Amino acid sequence: MSKFRLAHLGLALAALGFTAATPVIGLAPAHAAEAMRPEIGKRLQEAQALMKQGKHKDALAKLREADKVSGKTPNEAYLIDRVRAAAASQAGDYGTAADAFESLIASGKLSASERSQFSEGLIGIYMRGGELNKANEAILRQLKNGDDPKLRGYLLQNYYKQGNTAALEAELRNAEKAGRMTEDQLGMLANIQLKKNDKVGYVNTIEKLAANYPKAQYWNDLLNRVQGKPGFSGRLSVDVYRLKLANNLMKKPSEYMEMAQLVLQAKAPAEALKVIDKGYKAGALGTGPDAARHQRLKDLAEKTLAEQNKGVAALEAEYAAAKDNDGLVSLGYSLVQSGQADKGLKMMENAIKAGGLRYPDEAKLRLGEAYAAAGKKQQAINTLKGVAGKEGTAELARYWIMAINKPLA
Repeated sequence: MSKFRLAHLGLALAALGFTAATPVIGLAPAHAAEAMRPEIGKRLQEAQALMKQGKHKDALAKLREADKVSGKTPNEAYLIDRVRAAAASQAGDYGTAADAFESLIASGKLSASERSQFSEGLIGIYMRGGELNKANEAILRQLKNGDDPKLRGYLLQNYYKQGNTAALEAELRNAEKAGRMTEDQLGMLANIQLKKNDKVGYVNTIEKLAANYPKAQYWNDLLNRVQGKPGFSGRLSVDVYRLKLANNLMKKPSEYMEMAQLVLQAKAPAEALKVIDKGYKAGALGTGPDAARHQRLKDLAEKTLAEQNKGVAALEAEYAAAKDNDGLVSLGYSLVQSGQADKGLKMMENAIKAGGLRYPDEAKLRLGEAYAAAGKKQQAINTLKGVAGKEGTAELARYWIMAINKPLA
C-alpha cells in the first residue's frame, strides 16, 4: 500500500461583516501517515492540484470519484472530507461544505484545538449559506464551552438579520447584566427600545453610550431627550446649554445668542462674555446679517460685568442682610466665572449650608458646575453625586459627571 500526504490548505470564511474562523484543511500528521489505497490517494492529490488552479468544482467532482471506491476505511473517509471541506467552501457550495465539516467534527479524529476551529468554521459556513437557525444552534453549543465575544457577535448579528427581536433583546440584556456591552450592542438595544416606544429605556441606553463612547450624536440626543421629559423645568435650560458648551456641541449662532442671554438673566455676565467669545472664535457670531446684533449683545455683557464688579461688595452685603441665599449662590457662581474662584465657591458653599433655598438641588447643581468651571474636577463630581430632584436636576448632574470623566473630544 502507498502512503500519500496532502498539503495543508487554508480556508477563509467571511460572514455578515464578521470574519469566521480559519481552520486548516489538510492532513493532521497522525492521520496522514496512515495507509491509504492508491485509488483514493491519487484522486485526493488530483483534487488538491485542481484546487491550486482555482478549479474547486472540478476538485469536488474528483472527490466524488473517491467516494465511489468501495470499502473505504474510516480514515480514508475522514481524509476525503478534509479536502472536500476546503474545496466546497472555496466553490461556494456551502451545503456540501457544511456536511463535510459536520462529518469531520463527528469523526472523533480532530484534536481539541482543531475541533474548536472547525466548529467555528462550520458556523461561518452556515452563515454564508443563509442557514442562520443552524448557525445559531452551533453558536449556542460552542458558547457552552466558554464565553466568546466574537461568537456572541455572530449570534447578535444573526438575530438582527432574522428580525428576531425577542431573542436579540434577551441576548443584549444578558450582555448588559454581565457588563460586556459594546458600542454596537448598545446601539442595537437603543434601536429596539425606540421601536417599542420605551422612552425611559432608550434614554438609559443613550446615557450609557454617551458615558462610555462619547460622541456628539449621543450627547445631542441625550440633551434633547432630557428637555422633553415630563416635568423638566425650564429653569434648567441654561444648565443644558452649559453642558452643550462643555462638550463643544454648540454650532449655530442662535445657540450662542440664546445661551448668552440666559446666562445674563442668571446674573453671570462674565460667563456670557465667555460664551460670546467662543461664538466669535467659532465663526458663528460676528458675521452675516446679524453681526450688529451679536456686537450689541457683547457690549451689553461687558457693561453688565463692569457694573457688577463695581457693586459686588454692596450686592453681597444686601443679600446677606436679607438672608437671600439664592442670591448669594448666583453671585458666587458669577464670581467663579469672572476668575474669583475661591471667593465665589466659598460664598456658594456657605449659602447652601445656610439653607432656606427655593430650589436646593438646583443650587447644588450650580455649585458642581462652578467647581467644574474652576477646574476642581473631584470636588465637582463629589458635589454632583449629591444632587437629587425630579425636575431634571438629577439627570443633569449625572451628565455633568459623565462629561467630566469622559469629555467629548
